[in-house]
Amino acid sequence: MQTTRLEAFSDGVIAILITIMVLELRLPEGADAAALRALVPTLAAYVMSFIYLGIYWNNHRHMFHVVDRVTGGILWANLHLLFWLSLVPFVTNWMGEHPHEPLPTAIYGVVLICAAIAYTILVRTIIHAQGPQSKLKAAVGRDNKGNVSMLLYAVAIATTAVRHEIAWAFYALVALIWLVPDRRIERVL
Repeated sequence: MQTTRLEAFSDGVIAILITIMVLELRLPEGADAAALRALVPTLAAYVMSFIYLGIYWNNHRHMFHVVDRVTGGILWANLHLLFWLSLVPFVTNWMGEHPHEPLPTAIYGVVLICAAIAYTILVRTIIHAQGPQSKLKAAVGRDNKGNVSMLLYAVAIATTAVRHEIAWAFYALVALIWLVPDRRIERVL
């Protein structure tokens, strides 16, 4: 099977998730700076999640440029990734509405680390289907960037027990690490 339907479906799901997130934003209760300031945590959570979904979309698009065919396993691995990404609007809204509570911040991290694990599973499933000489395997290598990201997510989740603000900083750090599209794939093309 060709990759076009999988790519189109994934693009559509991510676009819908971004739309859901923006629809969850509420208007300020007043028309002054104080009313807008009250929404800063919600807006910050939205911006961070928008960036995360953008990163996943961008890297997903890059990755499928080196995939020549889709198998049933790849379809299921991709759906697994989309499942975890579909929870991003929920945890974004919860964390944004309760910015001083550790549990929503920790659950946000759990969704992020599960999405990262699902992405890793998708990559490994594609490599397995493409064989040991696959372009994706050559591009990804040992995936140090992905492994470091998952470690940082785990640390972030653990820090919510101490100071949840530290977790927000770790989540932002991982986003910064991935903000530039993954050049490893471009190198093998």
